[in-house]
Amino acid sequence: MSLAQLFVSMLLFIVLFFGIGFILNMLLRSTWIMSLIYPIIVIFIVDKAEIRFYDYFINPTTAFPSLFKKMGALQFTDALILSMGLLGAILSGIAIRMLRTRGYRMF
Repeated sequence: MSLAQLFVSMLLFIVLFFGIGFILNMLLRSTWIMSLIYPIIVIFIVDKAEIRFYDYFINPTTAFPSLFKKMGALQFTDALILSMGLLGAILSGIAIRMLRTRGYRMF
């Protein structure tokens, strides 16, 4: 992956999860909802449907070690892009909180 692709991917993940988080926070009136949902989204991205989601609750002894193995095998660029998505989700919560403290009732 070239440096330009990495930069664009990081920027897209920040903007994407900021936007989704902002809309969810505005609709559900919960400041940190996207920051709580984001790890589940990362599990779906990293897992790639080898293990079904309910296996994390039914059979955690095999599901979690497999997930941690896959997360450990991520390349640095992939981890950096995913962490930028988390940053976007956190920034959306900060933006909503700032808007609420400044008197915008819609948020």
